[in-house]
Amino acid sequence: MKNDFFQKLTYQLVSTFFVLPIYRFVFRGHLIGRENIPPKDSFIMVSNHGSLLDPPLLGHALGRNISFMAKAELFKIPFLGFVIKACGAYPVKRGIADKNTIKTACKKLSNNNCIGIFIDGTRQKNGRVNKPKQGASLLAFKNQKLLLPVAIINSHKLIRFKFFIPFFSKIVIKVDKPVQPPQSASRDDLNSVTMQLQNNINNLIG
Repeated sequence: MKNDFFQKLTYQLVSTFFVLPIYRFVFRGHLIGRENIPPKDSFIMVSNHGSLLDPPLLGHALGRNISFMAKAELFKIPFLGFVIKACGAYPVKRGIADKNTIKTACKKLSNNNCIGIFIDGTRQKNGRVNKPKQGASLLAFKNQKLLLPVAIINSHKLIRFKFFIPFFSKIVIKVDKPVQPPQSASRDDLNSVTMQLQNNINNLIG
């Protein structure tokens, strides 16, 4: 309980003093669809993925303490590792069925904490959902939690240079209505919900 309190406090401090200036003033962040975010109950946020900055930007914009599954390598990156850890992220080893990671996600959801999953599992150069994995749908079924489709637009091209002058893209985050968990853990049901999430997120991107 004490650790949970300090984690939330650290999250608020990092979100306010580090992420807010970057989101609001550097990338001119804008959120659309706030009314679709469940105000109290925990949920599984599912998003496209274009940048290493996606977890803190999404967590700050949605206004909920969202714990992301993040590649173990990211925790070794100076500053970024500190930020994502402070925001409640937990490591997952690429290419390994990490049972501890799944247990951590289920525990967070049972404690009414939200988790975030990048449905492709890795960054995409075009910023869209291209090859979605079924992990988010399976977690939703196991925990009977809503899936919240979210699109972060332009994060795959945050900074562009023209004549050696940096230009920062405007970040737009769109939130769709929550999607119900699959009716079963069958391959067909998991695939159906996963494809629905892919379509919803890509439609938000346009």
